[in-house]
Amino acid sequence: MVLLALAVLPAVLPSYQVSVVTQVLIFSVLAMSIDILAGFAGRTSLGHGAIFGVSSYVAIYWSSTLGGDIWIGIALGILAATALAGVFAALAIRTSGVYFLLLTLALGMIVWGVCLRWTAVTGGENGLRGVGRPAFIADHASFYYAVLIIVAPLTWLMWRLVHSPFGLTLRGIRDSESRMRSLGYNVPLHLFVAFVLSGFFAGVAGGLYVLFNNFVSPSTVQLSQSVSALLMAITGGVGTLLGSFVGAAAIIVLENAVSAYTARWPSVLGIAFVLIMIFAPEGVVGRARLLLARRRSRSSKPDHSGG
Repeated sequence: MVLLALAVLPAVLPSYQVSVVTQVLIFSVLAMSIDILAGFAGRTSLGHGAIFGVSSYVAIYWSSTLGGDIWIGIALGILAATALAGVFAALAIRTSGVYFLLLTLALGMIVWGVCLRWTAVTGGENGLRGVGRPAFIADHASFYYAVLIIVAPLTWLMWRLVHSPFGLTLRGIRDSESRMRSLGYNVPLHLFVAFVLSGFFAGVAGGLYVLFNNFVSPSTVQLSQSVSALLMAITGGVGTLLGSFVGAAAIIVLENAVSAYTARWPSVLGIAFVLIMIFAPEGVVGRARLLLARRRSRSSKPDHSGG
C-alpha cells in the first residue's frame, strides 16, 4: 500500500512537492545506513555525512572535471565511499560509546578539511557543479520514479540485513558485547562488516544526491550532514530502520515549510526535536509500536468482570 501511494504521488502533487519527496527518499537511505550501526550494533556514527559527501564528490569530479560518464562516476563514488567506510571502521571498531562517536566525528572533520583545502580537486568553498541529469530522468517525475526504483530494493536489502542471523548478532553485540565474545563471536569483524555495509548504502545515497542537487561543496561532508541524518533516524525511531522514512519526511517537510515563513527555521526545528525527545524518546515509529503493544496487551487480558 505504501509503494502504491508513493507510485501515484507525481500524478497528484506539483513538481516542487515531488522534488521534496524525492529528497526525502534519498536522505532516508542515509538515515537508515546510520541506523544499521546506531540501532542494531549500538555504535552511533557522526562520520556518515563525510562518507555520503565523498561519494558525491567523486561522482561529480569524474563527470564534470574529467568528462567521464555520470553512471561510471556514481559507481566510482559508491566504491570510494565503501573504501572510506572501511578505513573509518578499521580505526573505530575497537571503541564504543562516546569514544566511537567522537572518533567518527574527528574522521569526518578530516574529510571536511581535505574537501575545503584541496581546491585543485574539490573546488574549495566554491564546490563543484555537475553536468546535470541524463535526458530520460531530467524532469521531476521521471527522476522521482528512478529514485523510488532504487530506494525500494535498497530498503528491502537493509531490512533483510538487520533481520538476518548477522543482524541478530549485531543486536547481541549491542546488548552485551562481552557475552558475545564469550560465545565465540568475532565482535570486531562483525562491526567492521556492518560499518562497511552501512558505508556502501550511504555512498548510494550520495550518488543519488549528485543527480538530485547537481552540486557538491564542503557543506555536503560537514558535521551538520551527519547530525541531520542522525536526527532523522532518531525522530523516526532508532532501531526501527523504516522509521528513517518518517524522520526524513518530518525534518525535510518541516524545514521547507517553516523556512518559507521565517529565517529562524533552525530554532523551530530545534524546539521540535526537544519536544520529540521529551514526549517520544523512542521516536515516532518507536512510540507507535509501544502504544500498539500496550493496546494489544490490554485487549489480550481476560475479562474478570463476570460478564
